[in-house]
Amino acid sequence: MSAKVADKIATAVIYIVSALIVLILAGLLGYIIIRGLGHISFHFLTSEPQTIKAGGGIGPQLFNSIFLLVLTLIITIPLGIGAGIYMSEYSKPGRLTDSIRLVVEVLSSFPSIVIGLFGLLVIVNLFGFGFSLFSGALALTVFNLPLMVRITEQSLRGVPREQKEASLALGLSRWKTITSVMMPIAMPTIVTGTILASGRVFGEAAALLFTAG
Repeated sequence: MSAKVADKIATAVIYIVSALIVLILAGLLGYIIIRGLGHISFHFLTSEPQTIKAGGGIGPQLFNSIFLLVLTLIITIPLGIGAGIYMSEYSKPGRLTDSIRLVVEVLSSFPSIVIGLFGLLVIVNLFGFGFSLFSGALALTVFNLPLMVRITEQSLRGVPREQKEASLALGLSRWKTITSVMMPIAMPTIVTGTILASGRVFGEAAALLFTAG
């Protein structure tokens, strides 16, 4: 078998598998939408749930989820982007930088139950914030911050070196080069990381049980 034939076969297999995955995902989403769309109403989205009788809605839960998402992103995005810029452009190679990267990697792999217990002991009890959305947002920040730092650092390192050097050669400062030249190029990747971090806000239930209640 020639290399061209093998390449065509491998490409066809990849396309078929990708199309199959997309069809399965579209089928699941379509099934959920078709079955659930008829039950969604303004009353269901805004009213309180009922504990004994049938009916009610998801108003408080929906508001809490959106509020928690916004609060977590307000804390995570500035810290994550700032730390990613420092790690990419300002930190010098050495033990300190390697230690910071090691801590970031370890934090990104922690199970949610560990972060939840940490939030309960430190945020809720030690600092006295109690069971609140703010405590939950701080705990989720511990989850999302390593992801934002890594994605920001990698996206900035992916900017062509020629563009950075050309900006510096024209007399722009390092900070101006980062904000005006490098950040616009890296922004699509950073936005993708922000979306991934947003998805984790709704998925880490164990951490919220110990911090937000």
